[in-house]
Formats: sequence, structure tokens, C-alpha cells
Amino acid sequence: MAEPEKTPNAVASQEGVASPSSEAPATERKIPLILKIYGFLCMADGIITVPMVFIFLGIVWWAINARPDLISIGSDPTLPVILMAISIVVSLGNGIALIIFGHSLLKNRRRNAARWSHALIATTLVQIILRIMLEGIGTNLIADAIQLAIVLTLSVTVDPQLRHERHMKQVMRDLTDREAARAGMLGRDLEGKGYIELNFFNLFWVFTVCCVLGLIIETIYHMVVVDPGVYQDRAGMLFGPFSPIYGFGAVLMTVALNRFYKANPVIIFVVSAVIGGLFEAAVSWFMQTGFGAVAWDYSGSTIFGLFPDPVAVIFQGRTSTLFMCMWGALGFVWIKFCLPWLLKFINIIPWKVRYSFTTLCAILMLVNGVMTLQALDCWFERLSGTAGTTPVEEFYAKNFDNAYMQHRFESMTITPENSGRVDSSAMADAAAEPAAAGSSEAGAA
Repeated sequence: MAEPEKTPNAVASQEGVASPSSEAPATERKIPLILKIYGFLCMADGIITVPMVFIFLGIVWWAINARPDLISIGSDPTLPVILMAISIVVSLGNGIALIIFGHSLLKNRRRNAARWSHALIATTLVQIILRIMLEGIGTNLIADAIQLAIVLTLSVTVDPQLRHERHMKQVMRDLTDREAARAGMLGRDLEGKGYIELNFFNLFWVFTVCCVLGLIIETIYHMVVVDPGVYQDRAGMLFGPFSPIYGFGAVLMTVALNRFYKANPVIIFVVSAVIGGLFEAAVSWFMQTGFGAVAWDYSGSTIFGLFPDPVAVIFQGRTSTLFMCMWGALGFVWIKFCLPWLLKFINIIPWKVRYSFTTLCAILMLVNGVMTLQALDCWFERLSGTAGTTPVEEFYAKNFDNAYMQHRFESMTITPENSGRVDSSAMADAAAEPAAAGSSEAGAA
């Protein structure tokens, strides 16, 4: 006799989970008082922020007309002013999102609050990045970090019905994964819309493996082409053999090209080249703006030695035609050959520990990334002449001093005056004062 087909509710019951019909709708349960208070504070924050943004814009408009020299060099606005303008726009969006999110909590609209929490996550992350670029890493990030932690928590917990739906999806995913493993399709997109399933597990290992592979390729390229026979440490993180630009690039390539794995090679090449080149230019701009760091510069590149490389000129040396073509070739090789191999490799991780092991590795990689940014920030401050006074700054000055950082990041140079956080003219004046004092002392002698 054939075994009756199991429905999702029956599967969930076997896993010890109540079916959706057994739970009261989320809208019928009251929002806890602590969440109402938080919702009120969010609304108050947004109501204060929005008009303050417009007031600040008025002050800036007055400054533009009264003292344009304060915000521009010639006819071009200074980089800090551009970043500040972007920050104002993001703050306005964040304020509006806070008002709607807080109002949703007060009105017990849990599903709406969960949706707007994702908008707040995005605006808060952008605010953190902008603060790093303008002010560095320090206590200035505490408020945004707290907000991010709270909103991340609420995005998961504020709507119990949504949480139940997610748990049901997880139960069904586990069952599907077991079936896929038996069929030899584990990690593949079973719907046929792409080659690999785009989940955190797969994408994290794409990132990690490609951090290592990218570093190996770049190191060999430097030893063979750039400076034959000379080894240079091309690592991009404080610990381990990782170059995160290749990891993030591979994730972008995987997401963008996943549906193109059967497409024409020319299409794969062009999409890869555009995505890789734009990503490389964006990372270079962020590193220079936030830390005055330059790890690569293709200024002066030419096409076959005949005329200047137009791509290098447009992007101010942050990428070039040659390296965009290399990104294109890497994307083609990646999606056609490497991704199937990688999928087999990561599926070696035992079934019972794959998610817990991945979570542990992700936490370690996150700590590595945060410490790398902090070490770069402290290195930047030391080169800027800013004395470290906090325990964190003293820790990095003691354990990762200038000599260590220069040895670790051999391909990177930091020039604070080229960043968006330091006024180059002020640094020049500060450097001129000791020289002037020395001249006067010599004259007096």
C-alpha cells in the first residue's frame, strides 16, 4: 500500500512545530510595552531628524552663497562636502523610515514593521560606511551600531507569524536538501533558474575560497609580470591568506552570472568585465576616501602603447581596460569551470555540522574584517599625526604598529592628505609650522 503524501503541516508537526492554523494571527496579539516605547522613540527620532536635515540644508545653501570657498576648490566641491551631502540624503531617508517603522510598531502592524526594518538596516549600514569615511572608526559608530543590532533583531522577531513562516521554510529546506543530497543535486538550483542555490552557506564559501584563490593568482601575477622574481605579500586582511576584493567580486559574479551559466561566452565576458571593473573602482575609491589608502593605481596605462587607456582615464586609475578584461575572463572561467568544482568541494563539509561550522567561520571572518578596518584606521591616524589615546588605539599601536602594517600590506600606501577625512591644506600648514620654527631658531643662533 502506498504511503500517503506528507503535507507541510504534517512535516511541521513531526518536527514539533504547530501548523499555521493553530497560531493566532500576529495582528491579534498586542505589541509588548517595551516595543511600543522603542517605536515611540523611533518616531521621535525621525520627527526630529527630518526637519533638522532641512535646517542643515538651509545653512549649507547660505554657506554656498556667502562663503563658497569653504566648500570648494575652484569650481569643484571638496570630497568631504560630497560625502556630507550623501550622508544628509541618507539621514533624511533614515528619518522617514524611522517614523514609518515606529508608527507601525505603535499601531501593531507587525508585518509592515518587519518590512521597514529592512529599509532601516540598509540606511544604517550606509550611515556607518559614510561615518567611517568621514570620521574614522571610534565612538561615533556606537549609536548606529546599537540601532543596527536592534533593528536586525526586530526584523526577525517582531512578526511571530513571519517567524513561523520562516521556520516552516527552514524545515522544508532541510527536507529538500536531504532529497537533493540523495539525488546528487545538493547546493544546485533545483528550479533550473541558475546553477547554484544562492543561500548564505554557498555564498560564504564562495567568498572565502575566492579570497584565497584571488590572493594566489595576484601574487603569481606580480612575481611573473609586474616584478619578475620578487615576492610581495598581497594580502588584504590582517590575518590569514585572504584578499577580500576577490571574495566579494566572486560573490557579485556568482549572483549576477548564476542565470547565465548556459549563456553565450561573449555575454558572460562582458557582464563580468563591467561588474568587476566597477567593483574594483568602487573599492579603490572607498579605501582612498576613508583611509587615504592606495593599493593599486593604473594611471598612465595605455592601449598597446599607442594611446592612453580611456577606462583608466575615466576612473582616475582605479581600474583599466586590461584589468576589466581580466575580470571578464575570470568571470567566464569562474561560472563555467570553477563554480561546479567549488560546489563539489564545499559539499564535502559533513551534513550535521555544515551550518554550525559555517556560522563559526563567518564569525571569525567578520572579526578579521573588523580588526582589519580598525588597524587601517589607527595606522591612518598615526600617519596623520593624531596621537592614540583610547585603549583600542593603544592596542593597535602596540601590536600592529606602522612597521608591521607596512610589512603586512606591502602593496598599500597611505597618504592621509588624499583621504576625505583630512584637509590637505591644513596638513601642509601644520607641516610648515615646525619648519618655520626651525628656521627662526637657526636665524636667532
